[in-house]
Amino acid sequence: MATTMAEADTRQRLVRTVMKEVKQIMEEAVTRKFVHEDSSHIVSFCAAVEACVLHGLKRRAAGFLRSNKIAALFMKVGKSFSPAEELCRKAQELEQILETKRSQSLQSQDSLRKIPRLPSLTPQTVKNLWIRTALFEKVLDKIVLFLVENCSKYYEKEALLMDPVDGPILASLLVGPCALEYTKMKTADHFWTDPSADELVQRHRIHSGHCRQDSPTKRPALCIQKRHSSSSMDERPSPSPSAREYVESLHQNNRAILLFGKNNVLVQPRDDMEAIPGYLSLHQTADLMTLKWTPNQLMNGSVGDLDYERSVYWDYAMTIPLEEIVYLHCHQQIDSGGTVVLVSKDGIQRPPLRFPRGGHLLQFLSCLENGLLPHGQLDPPLWSQRGKGKVFPKLKKRIPQGSTDSVSDKEEDEATDYVFRILFPNSQSEFAPPPDLIDREVTMWHPSLRKSSCSSCSPGSFSEGTMPKGCNHERAPLKLLCDNMKYQIISRAFYGWLAYCRHLSTVRTHLSALVNHAIVDPGFPHDACKGLTTEVWQAFLQNSTSFEEKELQRLVYFGGVEPSLRKEVWPFLLGHYQFGMTGDERKEVDERMRLCYQQTMYEWQSCEEIIRQREKEQHAVALAKCSSGASMDSSCQRIVHHDSTVSNESSQSSDRQSIARLQSDSSNSTQQELLDLYTLNLHRIDKDVQRCDRNYCYFTPANLEKLRNIMCSYIWRHLDIGYVQGMCDLLAPLLVILDDEALAFSCFTELMKRMNQNFPHGGAMDTHFANMRSLIQILDSELFELMHQNGDYTHFYFCYRWFLLDFKRELVYDDVFSVWETIWAAKFVSSSHFVLFIALALVEIYRDIILENNMDFTDIIKFFNEMAEHHNIKQIVTLARDLVCKVQMLIENK
Repeated sequence: MATTMAEADTRQRLVRTVMKEVKQIMEEAVTRKFVHEDSSHIVSFCAAVEACVLHGLKRRAAGFLRSNKIAALFMKVGKSFSPAEELCRKAQELEQILETKRSQSLQSQDSLRKIPRLPSLTPQTVKNLWIRTALFEKVLDKIVLFLVENCSKYYEKEALLMDPVDGPILASLLVGPCALEYTKMKTADHFWTDPSADELVQRHRIHSGHCRQDSPTKRPALCIQKRHSSSSMDERPSPSPSAREYVESLHQNNRAILLFGKNNVLVQPRDDMEAIPGYLSLHQTADLMTLKWTPNQLMNGSVGDLDYERSVYWDYAMTIPLEEIVYLHCHQQIDSGGTVVLVSKDGIQRPPLRFPRGGHLLQFLSCLENGLLPHGQLDPPLWSQRGKGKVFPKLKKRIPQGSTDSVSDKEEDEATDYVFRILFPNSQSEFAPPPDLIDREVTMWHPSLRKSSCSSCSPGSFSEGTMPKGCNHERAPLKLLCDNMKYQIISRAFYGWLAYCRHLSTVRTHLSALVNHAIVDPGFPHDACKGLTTEVWQAFLQNSTSFEEKELQRLVYFGGVEPSLRKEVWPFLLGHYQFGMTGDERKEVDERMRLCYQQTMYEWQSCEEIIRQREKEQHAVALAKCSSGASMDSSCQRIVHHDSTVSNESSQSSDRQSIARLQSDSSNSTQQELLDLYTLNLHRIDKDVQRCDRNYCYFTPANLEKLRNIMCSYIWRHLDIGYVQGMCDLLAPLLVILDDEALAFSCFTELMKRMNQNFPHGGAMDTHFANMRSLIQILDSELFELMHQNGDYTHFYFCYRWFLLDFKRELVYDDVFSVWETIWAAKFVSSSHFVLFIALALVEIYRDIILENNMDFTDIIKFFNEMAEHHNIKQIVTLARDLVCKVQMLIENK
C-alpha cells in the first residue's frame, strides 16, 4: 500500500510540474504575443515532459541506445506512427549538424554559413533536443497521445502514461504549447500588441483570490525571523538551478582564492541528529573572506538533477562571511582533531566544526590568519614568542583547589582550549573591549575553573556523549567579554531604535504640511457618509446658524453633495459666497459680479473688433499683393499702411476710448504689444473651445459660445498669465453645473487661484512630484523600489495630467463632479493637498498589476491612458481618505 501511495505521489508531482510549465508558456504567449525559442520556460517545459515520458519506461523500449532513451523511444514509435517517423528524421539531421560543428570547429567562416540555423546550442538544449524538435514541429502532443493509447507496449504498470487518468491529462496539456508559434525574433508590431489595460485588470481579478496583506490602508505586519544557535538556515545557499554552480565555486576560480579546504569536517546541524561530514573551505575575494561548509551528500555528482536540487542537505549548508565573526572558540581533544565554534557580532554561535585528527585545526587557523593580513589579525596571534615558529598555543591548566596531583611534564600535550578574537586594527570595532579589559590582557586568556556554558562543550554536542577534557571555556575575563558583547547588543538595539525615531521625526516634519493635524471623525457628531442632503441644505438656508461651515464641509468631504444641490452649493465651496451670508448679501454679490462681467465682456469684445479689423485689412493687402503679381514699392506700402491705420483709428475711436488697458499708455508700441498679445491668446482660446468635450451633450454651439466668452473674459483680466492649454477643461464642468456665465466666471476665477500654480508659469508641479515621491517611498516601499529599478520613473511625470486638471481627463463627468467637490471640502477637513492622496490612491489601486507586470515608465503611461474614464471612483476616493488618515496617525504616532 505504501509503495502504491508513493507511486501515485510521484505521478501527481510530475503532472503538476508539467501543468506549471504549460501555464507559464501560455501566459508568455498571451502577454508577449510570441514565445522565444531560447526562453527558459521552453527549457523547463521540455525537461518536465521528458521526465514524464521516461517514467516507468520498459528497458526493452529503449533499445540499444542507452545514452538517449527518448531518441530510442521515438524511433521505435516512428516505425508504426508516421508523424514520429518524420520527427526522427529531422532530429537526426540536427544531431548530425551538431556533431559536424563540434568536429569541425576550426573550419572557415564560409562553410559555417552553410550550416542551417539551430534552435539553440546550449547543453540543456542538446539534452532535450528530441522533445524540443517535436514541440517546434507541433507533433509532441500527437506522439504522447499515441504512447498513451499504446502504453502497455512501452511502459510498466506503475508508469504515468499507464494511468487511465494522468496519461490522457498529460496528452491534453501538450495541445496548447504545440499550437503556438516559436520564433527567434520579436514581432514587428511587438510594442503595439501588448495587452490592454482592461485585459491586465481582468487578469488580476482572476488571479487575485485574496487581498494583499500589506494593504496601504493597514499597518504592515512586522516580519521577525527567529534565529537559533544550532541552525544555519540563514547562511544556506538557496536550492536553485545554480546549485551545481555553487558546488563548483568551492574550488579555486578567477573570482576567489581557495585558502583552505578539508573534507570530512563534522557538523551537527540539529540536536536531534547525528553529526554529518562535509567539505570545509575558506575563500578570499578582493574585499571579503568567506567560510563555507557543504555536506558531502551535495558533492556527489551522480545524484539525479531533481533529487539534487530538492535535497534536504541544502538546509544544512553554510556560507559565513568572516566579517560577521568576532570570536573563535577552539577546543582541543586528545582523541580527535579539535573543534571550532564561531561566534558572530550578535552573539549567536554557529554549529561546531569538528576537524579530523592530524593537525588540520592548526592548518585552518594558520590559513585564516594569513588571509586576514594585512587588514586584520587574530588576537592573540598564532606566532609563538619563544621562536618556535607558528604553533598552536598551549595553555597550562590550573589544578583545582585541594588537589594534591602535580602537573606532569606532558601536560602541554593534553587537551587545552583557546579563544581567538578577529581584529581589524584600521577600523573602529564596536565590539572592542573596554579599556579596563585591555589593561588586563595578560589574564584575559587564562582558563578558570567555572562551569562551561559553551554550547559546543555540552555533552549533547558530541556523538561520543562525553565532555572534552580540560574545557574551561567560561573564565572570568571571558565573562567580562560576554557582558561587553551583551552591552554592545543592547547598545545597537538602542541606537537602532533611536535612528528609527529620528527617521520618523523627519517623516513627520516632511509630511506634516500635507495634512491637517486634527483628525475629523466621519461618525461624529453624526454619520457624514450620506453627504450634504436637501434637508440639511434647506435648514441651512433658512437659518445659517443651524449648521456651522466646518460641519457642512465635513458632510461634503465624506459623502459629497446631492446632485440637484450642486448649482447652489458649489459657489459656497469655491468662495463666491461665504457660508455666513444672508440671502440679500448673496444677491448683492451676484449683482456686483454681473456688472463686472459685463464690463469685462465689453472691453475684450471692443479689443477683438480692433483685432478683426486689422486682420481683415492685412488680408486685403495680402490679396492685392498676390493679385497684382508684382511687388509694391516701399512708398506705396507705407501709404497703404498709413491710410489703413488712420481709417482704423477714426472708425474705432469711440471703442478704443472704452478700453482702459489700451489707453493706459500713450505709446503706440505698447498698444501694439497688447493687441498682439491678446490676439495670440484669442487664437489659442478659439482652437481649444472648439475641441473641448464636443461629445458631451451639454456643449451645443450656444454653450460653446458661453464657454468662449467666460474664458476670454478671464484672460482679458489676466493677460500677464495668458491662456494655457487645459484651462478650458477646468472651466467646462463649472459651466455644466452652474449654467450661468457671470457665476461661472466668478467661480472659475476662484478655482484658478489654486490651479494657476500647476501650469508652466507656476512652480507647484515640481512640488507635487516631490510629495508623491515621499508618500510612495514611505507608504509603499516595494512599489517605489520597482519604479526606481525599471528606468527610475520616481519623478512621477506620468501624474502630470492628473495634477494639472484635477483628474478631469481621467474620469467621466459625474465622477469629476464628485471628486472636485471632495477636493474643495478636503481643504477644511483633512488636507489642502488632497489631490496628492487621490493620485496615490490611483497608483495603489493598481499597484499589484504594476508589480505583476513589472511595468516601466512607458508601460505605466500606456496603462493609465487606457484606464481613463474606467476607474471605480468611490473606491479611489475612499482609499484616498484612508491614506490621509494614515498619514495623520503617523504624524501623531498612533
